[in-house]
Amino acid sequence: MSSSSRGVPDLPDPLPIAVVDNHTHLDIERDGHPVDVAEALAKAAAVGVDRVVQIGCDLPGARATIEMVEAHPSMLGGVALHPNEVPGLADSGSLNAAYAEIEGLAAHPRVRVIGETGLDHYRTGPEGQDVQRESFRWHIDLAKRLGKALQIHDRDAHGDVMRILEEEGAPSSTVLHCFSGDLAMAQECVERGYYLSFAGTVTFKNAHGLRDALSVTPLDRLLVETDAPYLTPHPWRGAVNAPHLVPLTVRAMAATLGVAVPTLCQALSENSERIYGPW
Repeated sequence: MSSSSRGVPDLPDPLPIAVVDNHTHLDIERDGHPVDVAEALAKAAAVGVDRVVQIGCDLPGARATIEMVEAHPSMLGGVALHPNEVPGLADSGSLNAAYAEIEGLAAHPRVRVIGETGLDHYRTGPEGQDVQRESFRWHIDLAKRLGKALQIHDRDAHGDVMRILEEEGAPSSTVLHCFSGDLAMAQECVERGYYLSFAGTVTFKNAHGLRDALSVTPLDRLLVETDAPYLTPHPWRGAVNAPHLVPLTVRAMAATLGVAVPTLCQALSENSERIYGPW
């Protein structure tokens, strides 16, 4: 049976100190595996992932996020228009209405993140990139006006993302979600005071450059995430991801950094509370 048909993998060994899944999409069904949110959170808590940040990055997902954060005390939320959503909304004439709805949802007290926003030069061609940049600037401004953290999607757009953050002035808590840059970019992000969130990709055997980037990131700038249901860590690459698989990524990160797992867990937990506040 191929890895893509295996469903959600079993529980790994629990972490010694509880951490936060900094970015997950429990509103998204993958490969015919609907998400039971309460069960997903319970399984995560059983292995030491006792808090999550649920990200809704289109209008249906953002609405679902509000419902989830109101129902589950272990969950905080983020809302935004994903960069790949924006060109279609602009073409249909509904982008301004979508902005207005996101701004209203973002005011919810359990929404602590504006994101994921940013740029995607992989799935969106040159014809849609200008409106992506405009949208990214709008979300940066919203995060600063509301005093909330910013989570950034950056795919094949490193230079543009860093330039716009510098031009606009990044919010005080800025997170590069699923960090995909190299060592030099990681160093620049750290110098600017950004946080780097690593996903299951850092466990992949060919991800040497990503582990190099992790190795130069101080403990007080690190976060961990699943980006579930995608980017499942080794050895389950290709299966459906879920918050309870965070321990696999944490242990791989600790090995790369040469630090004890409890030390890394403590830092990840403290960083999350510093950025998002108490759950």
